[in-house]
Amino acid sequence: MGPSGRVPLGIADGSDPFTEFTLEHRASLVRLAYVITGDAYLAEDLVQGTLIKAYRFWDRVSAADSPRAYVRQILVREHLSWRRRMSSREVVHPEPTILVPPLVTQLPDHSAREEAWHLLATLPPKQRTVLALRYFDDLSDEDIATTMGVSAVTVRTNASRGLATLRARLQQTKDYI
Repeated sequence: MGPSGRVPLGIADGSDPFTEFTLEHRASLVRLAYVITGDAYLAEDLVQGTLIKAYRFWDRVSAADSPRAYVRQILVREHLSWRRRMSSREVVHPEPTILVPPLVTQLPDHSAREEAWHLLATLPPKQRTVLALRYFDDLSDEDIATTMGVSAVTVRTNASRGLATLRARLQQTKDYI
């Protein structure tokens, strides 16, 4: 609100470019953040921090070829930076609780979707991020590499290792049952 107690022109009706961007892309950013973090609250915090950073540099973001890709890159890098900071501490965190959103609709039943989410949450952050960007955001390896600030070879390596780990864990689950 402005000093007069009124909402500034352009904000309430969504005509501000940043507000329009946020209204259009926030939900998809939260979904991506959720897939990457495995935690709904952390995903919301990550998106909020990402949008704050995007707002600060909105002139640069809006001038990019794809503002959505630019903001997605901010989100992924913010998450990886956060993970690095957290890994330097000796605090033990419990396994993330995964609430199954309606993202994984390709799997036949609810229990299979839930199992897929739990298995995905067990992957290391970079592997989980690569798989999330590849299968949930439909990005190419080159686009993922740009987003994460790594080479395409690193992306393919992380994807291959992540998928191999998922296959092995899925097989262990089947053997156990």
